[in-house]
Amino acid sequence: MKKDINDRNDIIFLVDTFYKKVALNQTIGPIFTDVAKVDWAHHLPKMYDFWESILFGKATYKGNPMLVHFALNDKTSLHTAEFETWKTIFFNTVDDLFEGENANLIKQKAQSIADLMHFKINSPQQKIKIV
Repeated sequence: MKKDINDRNDIIFLVDTFYKKVALNQTIGPIFTDVAKVDWAHHLPKMYDFWESILFGKATYKGNPMLVHFALNDKTSLHTAEFETWKTIFFNTVDDLFEGENANLIKQKAQSIADLMHFKINSPQQKIKIV
């Protein structure tokens, strides 16, 4: 039986495992490695803080992920395929590693965040604003 996500160490394990899969993915890996040129040593601790804040309500994350993704969308279009790929990898990683209330909750939160981000980035108002 798998354990649930209980603390920051579990978040770190989840995030590290997830981003290893992301970096290798043919659909979204190049967005991280070639377009955004992610500095993993800098990015991963931010993601630990982000998910710890989202799942456990700790105020460790400082940043605005929406603005970051708007800027990324200016460099390469982020559409349904990219968001669906991200969600699939995230959900599968959670399911591979954990089970329980927090594992379900982090997937629900990820779904909501990704769907909202997709909607805002691809909304007609955003497209008008860019043009």
